[in-house]
Amino acid sequence: MTERSVRWGILATGGIAAAFTADLVDLPDAEVVAVASRSQDSADAFAERFGIPRAYGDWNALAEDGDIDVVYVATPHSAHRVAAGLCLEAGRNVLCEKAFTLNAREAEELVALAKARGSFLMEAMWMYCNPLVRRLKALVDDGVIGEVRHVQADFGLAGPFPPAHRLRDPAQGGGALLDLGVYPVSFAQLLLGEPSDVTARSMLSAEGVDLQTGALLSWDSGALASLHCAIVGGTATAASVTGSGGRIDIPHGFFFPDRFVLHRDGRDPEEFTADPADGPRNSLRHEAAEVMRALRAGESESPLVPLDGTLAVMRTLDAIRDRVGVRYPGEAPEEDRAPELTPA
Repeated sequence: MTERSVRWGILATGGIAAAFTADLVDLPDAEVVAVASRSQDSADAFAERFGIPRAYGDWNALAEDGDIDVVYVATPHSAHRVAAGLCLEAGRNVLCEKAFTLNAREAEELVALAKARGSFLMEAMWMYCNPLVRRLKALVDDGVIGEVRHVQADFGLAGPFPPAHRLRDPAQGGGALLDLGVYPVSFAQLLLGEPSDVTARSMLSAEGVDLQTGALLSWDSGALASLHCAIVGGTATAASVTGSGGRIDIPHGFFFPDRFVLHRDGRDPEEFTADPADGPRNSLRHEAAEVMRALRAGESESPLVPLDGTLAVMRTLDAIRDRVGVRYPGEAPEEDRAPELTPA
């Protein structure tokens, strides 16, 4: 693999799969060799659109394709456990969309399976691979704003989404939290690790999913995070990180920013902007490049998106759902209780 292109398989043919594949085919060291859908017609159409040589009408065929180095799982998160599990069982490496799974138990099962098979596994948290987000984290880690005291982040879509939409469907893990709230939670935990306590409130739909959720996370250090997600109102998608000696503001699109502003006590504001050479702000190629780098290095997980961090985010999402009373079909009774949080 060190001397040739990395061969990708794409599992699912929806919008995010198309966006990822479009970015992937522009990478000179990536090759998309197969796609799978539950519908042969859908797989054929996707393959024709992107010039992919093999199209499968079932997931198992893709998982068993030994000519694939890594599979990108782009199904709704309600199917991630099954889809990623099939690929890992077959010995494939996997990049799996977020939210990683429906709950922490399913996430733990996938991680255990990857370790048992010796396969690479990574959550497709593209925000963590974004060069400007990585720069922000480096500044925070270097103590540029002092000790982190507070993180704020929001992500809301205006809607309205009809009851039949996947975002309103409990069977597909619907609601704002797993689809959008995973970003604010992941942003806070990128900077502070796993919280020691979670408080949350939601507005629920008639179907029992969260239409909007506000969460307050706290850490033993005294740090707090105020987070919000919604599918009933468009928000600024802004974020800020306040420390004992300054603040960093992302005025819009915190998970794929074009700029952020550093405010330090006694100094003029300093603006950091995205490098045009890194490509479009909404490019998914950075996470693809990180997967390929890790595979060539023989790593079983990415240091940018470590599996322990993914599991910690899933535990927090479980805790939030427990506080607001959202439970998905098929979840066991014990998953209706908040998991034990393990502060970093």
